[in-house]
This record gives sequence, structure tokens and C-alpha cells, in this order.
Amino acid sequence: MNDFGQSGLGQAPQSETANGDRNKLSHSDRAFHDWYRFVLSFPPHLVRQYLNEFELDENDLVLDPFCGTGTTVVEAKLRGIPSIGLEANRFAAFAGSTKVNWDKDSRDLLEHAEGIRDRVISRLKRQGISDEPNKHLAIPSELRRLLPEQEQIILKDSISPIPLHKSLVLLDEINRFKKNTFGDHLRLAFANALVYKISNLRFGPEVGIGKAKEDVEAVGQWFTEVEKICSDLESITGKEFPNAEVFLSDSRNPATLLKNRQVSAVITSPPYPNEKDYTRTTRLESVMLGFIADKHELREMKKSMLRSNTRGVYKEDDDDKFVASIPEIQQIAAEIEAKRIELGKTSGFERMYARLTKLYFGGMARHLIQLQSILKPGAHLAYVVGDQASYLRVMIRTGHIIEKIAVSVGYEKVRIEQFRTRFSTATKSDLNEEVVVLRWPGK
Repeated sequence: MNDFGQSGLGQAPQSETANGDRNKLSHSDRAFHDWYRFVLSFPPHLVRQYLNEFELDENDLVLDPFCGTGTTVVEAKLRGIPSIGLEANRFAAFAGSTKVNWDKDSRDLLEHAEGIRDRVISRLKRQGISDEPNKHLAIPSELRRLLPEQEQIILKDSISPIPLHKSLVLLDEINRFKKNTFGDHLRLAFANALVYKISNLRFGPEVGIGKAKEDVEAVGQWFTEVEKICSDLESITGKEFPNAEVFLSDSRNPATLLKNRQVSAVITSPPYPNEKDYTRTTRLESVMLGFIADKHELREMKKSMLRSNTRGVYKEDDDDKFVASIPEIQQIAAEIEAKRIELGKTSGFERMYARLTKLYFGGMARHLIQLQSILKPGAHLAYVVGDQASYLRVMIRTGHIIEKIAVSVGYEKVRIEQFRTRFSTATKSDLNEEVVVLRWPGK
């Protein structure tokens, strides 16, 4: 049952959409959003619900401090509302920034892409390779490969040898236009085709390796993605839209970058405390497009993120100090540690579960405290979060705890409402995904 407070806004109408469809991207929402999108991103229709409920317009500023690939900023821009996104994942920040960059001539972009397509197909033919699968005259004895340090940080067998070779030849030509006005769009189209059409990756609760695609059209798939971008840009010719920006930034320190801004509303979905390494979701495209080159760069990127999995915890981390006085968090951490001891779990990751839980909620507390200096009095916030039982099946009511943290540092609770349920592989049962709605009263 939803828990509704007495202050702030009233109850928002619940969608009649079936639970299984609530997180899906509808056909009408594919424009711009579908240039590149996390499989488990929250949907544009949820963003619209809160843009409407918070009664935002062109005089307001919407912030998504955990912006992923830009669902909130894209939807806000489409509705005429200025917006800013913050994201610590380098590739995701690039994707979000490109998805709100609409000041391009679609015909010129398509003409550039046609030239790239034709040159790459000709180059491959000279090597005896056809972009059409299994129609090669000959396969070079030495196909192009990633560097050893790059191979170390992607999932093994992420992409088969022939599709990889085609993709690297294509990327060489695309990167010639990297600093061109169309460079980002050409590269984002490459990333989308790479992940969803060319690679062997599959997506469920986790990213994994599916059936190997020994050969696949690579150049053609990329060009189809460019055509999709051009079609969306063509559809808005002559129309005006407000500014939307995405910055590479640690979401736990939003005021550092935005100290002169005044935010009317926050609509976001932070990582959940679920042992999911969110950098794995974008690992292949991050490596191939040059956003991370080796383990050192990957580690440095992880240090700028909210701590939500044990592979991103470091000795010097101290965000747990922000929640040292909240008994409920300390009790959950103690329960996780007691369960670990009871079950005889001794791996390094399992021994870190209790600490990670405190670091996660401490990071959220730090974020909420830092956010206050850039919020307008009366600003509303909506956080999409999910209950978790990933740590030895100890239940973590994420939304309930974030609401407690928020109230403890000066926010007003409006309500917690259920967005949907989702199946947990850890507990073999459904867990709630909720929206925590808050209000900042001002200092």
C-alpha cells in the first residue's frame, strides 16, 4: 500500500498500464529517446507524470542528478522546460549530451553518413570482405582486434572477430569526423548499432553474452541508426526548444558544478544498492569509443560514482559518516553482517556488503545535503528507487530509507508511491519499485 503524507502535493493518479509494461518505451516515445537508451532506463511517460504534477514550464529548471543516458532531460526539452543532467559514467554522459543536441541539419548529417558508408564498404571490399554477412571473397589472415588492455575490461566474447573487424574499420572513418559538427551523432549511432545489433551482448537483469553472431551487417546497421537520428531531427525543423545540458559530474556533489543555478524540480533514478556494476552495461561502447582505455581509467571513473556495488568500494571511502546517526541503516548493516557470519560467507565481496550498504545510503545523504543550496524554496523532487535483497537476502526498503534520510536533513515527505513490481533473482519473488516524492521548504 502507498504511504501518503499530508504536506505538499496530493496523490498522483496511478497509471492503468499493466505492471509488465510500465517500464517499456512506447512507440510514440521513441523519437530522440531511442538514439541510445539503457535497457532498464525509466520510461519517458513517468517523467511526464511528474513534469505535469509539479506544474513546470519554460520558467523552471529541471535537474536529473543521476541522468544516465538522458531520459529526463530529453523529455523536459520536448515539453519546453529547461533542464540539466549530471552523470558520472563517461559514455552515458556523452550519450545524454548528444541526445539533447538538436541544432543540426539532418540533410547534411545524412550526406556525411552516406559518404562514410560508401568509403568503408569500398575499403572492406578491397580486403575481400562484404558488409553483407557470409558473402566475403576472402577473410584477411589477421583481422583487426582491440588492444590487450581494452580486452581486459570488456566481457569476454562481447563481439565476434569478423563483426569486430568491420566495426573497427567503420570507426576509423567515423573518427575522422570526431571534431566535426556531426561527430557526436555519428559516434552515438555507432554505439547503438554496436551494442544492440552487432555485438553478442544480451540484456536481462544483468548484461551477459548471448548467442555468438559470427557475421553481421555492421556498416548497414550503423547507417540505419543515423537515418533514425536524421528523421527525428527533420521532424522538429523550424521549431524552438529550451536549453538542455548534460555534464560529466559526481552526483554526490551537485552544487559544485551548479552553484549559480536555481532548480525548480528534481526527477531522477539513482543506482540501487543491488550489487549491479552499472559500468558493465556500457563497457563495450565505452572502450571502443575511447571513454575508458584500461583498468586504471575504469577505476577512476568508478570513484566518482555513488557506491552501489562492492566492485566500486575503496579503502578511503567515508560517505557512511553521513548516516552514522540513522539507526535503521545501522541495523540493516548489522543484520547483513550477522547473516554473513551465520552462513559462513567469507569472500572479500561478501565481507563488504554491510559497509557498502552504509556507503550507499551515506552517498545519498551527502547528495541530498549538497543539493539544498541550489534548490528553490518549494522545489519538488521525485526519486525512482527499488527495494533490494541482493545482500544475503536481507530486505532493504530503499525508498523508505531514502525518505527517512531526506526528512532527517530538512526535506518534507510528500508520499511514496509504487511505480511497479519487478522479479528479484536473489529472492525469487517480486520487489517494489517506488517513487519517493519530496519537497524542499527552503532554509
